[in-house]
Amino acid sequence: MDWYIPLLIFLARIVDVSLGTLRIVVVMRGHKFGAAALGFLEVTIWLLAVSAVVTNVRDSWLTVVAYGGGFATGTLVGMSIEEKLAIGRQLVRVVNIDSSKKVAEFLRRRNLRVTEIEGAGATGRAELCFFVVPRKVVARVTHAILQYCPDAYITVEDIRSETVGSTIFDKRPSALPLWRRLIKAR
Repeated sequence: MDWYIPLLIFLARIVDVSLGTLRIVVVMRGHKFGAAALGFLEVTIWLLAVSAVVTNVRDSWLTVVAYGGGFATGTLVGMSIEEKLAIGRQLVRVVNIDSSKKVAEFLRRRNLRVTEIEGAGATGRAELCFFVVPRKVVARVTHAILQYCPDAYITVEDIRSETVGSTIFDKRPSALPLWRRLIKAR
């Protein structure tokens, strides 16, 4: 067996498992054709890697180790790529029990479209805020909220699809990027 076979198996597994991770994300977002294309590439590369392992398994246990190591590394690489791409939008829910801070007003000053509901919990009145933002900015948004209102409770949920049934969202948002609106003077 040639020395480079385990290396090729390792690299092939990194690529195919990374593609598999991305395919799952694309499936969850409802992109059928993108998922099909990624699935085709993923399984083609997988088949080549598996055939190389099966062909060389008697000659070297290193092919098996390369296969497993490529899978583990591919999982990490795929998750890192998915994190960087941050495809989609997310629903952010904020529960604020600090009556001296109005989170909805804080977010609206930054041109976010917020739905606000008054609620009650174990300790009294609470402000509940709901809004949707691109996934890439969720960390900045939640950080800004916690800087403004440290006792806020925040949950984040993926959105597969959204539909706007009226023209209330047709107003043009600020030209400033969201991250700049979040850090402007409080």
